Amino acid sequence: MRKLIVSKVDFHEVFVGIDYATAFVQVCVLDRLGNVLGNRACRNDAWHIVRYVASFGRRVRASIEACTGAADLAEELLQKAGWSIDLAHPGYVQRMKQSPDKSDYTDARMLADLVRVGYLPRVWLAPQVIRELRRLVRHRIDLVNRRRVLKLRVGALLRDHRIVPPPGSSWTQRWRSWLKTLALTDQTRWVIDDCCVELDALAIRIQAVESRLAQATASDGMIQKLCTLRGIGLITACVIRAEIGDVTRFRTGKQLSRFCGLTPRNASSGLRVADAGLIQAGNRHLRAALMEAAHRLMRFDSRWKAFAAHLESRGKKRCVAVAAVANRWMRGLFHEMIQVARAA
Repeated sequence: MRKLIVSKVDFHEVFVGIDYATAFVQVCVLDRLGNVLGNRACRNDAWHIVRYVASFGRRVRASIEACTGAADLAEELLQKAGWSIDLAHPGYVQRMKQSPDKSDYTDARMLADLVRVGYLPRVWLAPQVIRELRRLVRHRIDLVNRRRVLKLRVGALLRDHRIVPPPGSSWTQRWRSWLKTLALTDQTRWVIDDCCVELDALAIRIQAVESRLAQATASDGMIQKLCTLRGIGLITACVIRAEIGDVTRFRTGKQLSRFCGLTPRNASSGLRVADAGLIQAGNRHLRAALMEAAHRLMRFDSRWKAFAAHLESRGKKRCVAVAAVANRWMRGLFHEMIQVARAA
């Protein structure tokens, strides 16, 4: 009877660090004791990386630095090769390295070593559907930012000519009609007209992105739930869904609120206990959307309007009251989102 011979290397656990680049990736393989088994550049191809690492061991715990394109490669290695792989926070990794020198060789070695000792600063690996939603959401944000820059440019030209706009809201149809009647120099008139043409084109593109967002999220239960809440529209709901992703990865509403960048930063030392404004971490797109939602809640919801008035009566600034409303609202929303996620 023929015996089944299995190579011992199949059961060796190895620790892999991958420093990502578009053309190639640097792959470092360590054993349990931290000895370097291999550290070389490989093609940016999942199977090529798997074949190289398989020569050292089949039980793989790996990490790859979070950057553009890294999530797609990590998902391939997770789904197709069955690796245990995590995304690493690039900022924390750099600070832990504590060296001004940088090379692909040392970066891959650092990532592998952090996996081996269990100190890897992990970043959540979003699934494909969430990454696609983020691309749409951030594309709309980019278009809206371009629109704002054009409007500011027109306003600067008017101030340059010492022209005071009429009272009322800017950029309405009436305001645009007034803008056309102004007696301006030839070059200024041409620049303003060109900005207005681009603004009209951007309005069409933004509307197209919003229609695509509505189609892409028509069957998303989380977004449908968010849209039923007061002060939350489709765009805010899509930003929350895209940037937070899986809400079950958070243990408490406080943890989620801190991820959103809505909690105060602790500045305590010795006997002094104090806060120092909002934490500087967090996703800026998500925090901006939640701040806008807080403004709407304070305007239209009696509960949050009273809460903000109470804070201001105690001497808190308006911006502090807005942040406090967003913080508490997000903590309460956490429990509703958890229920929807578990029901799904």
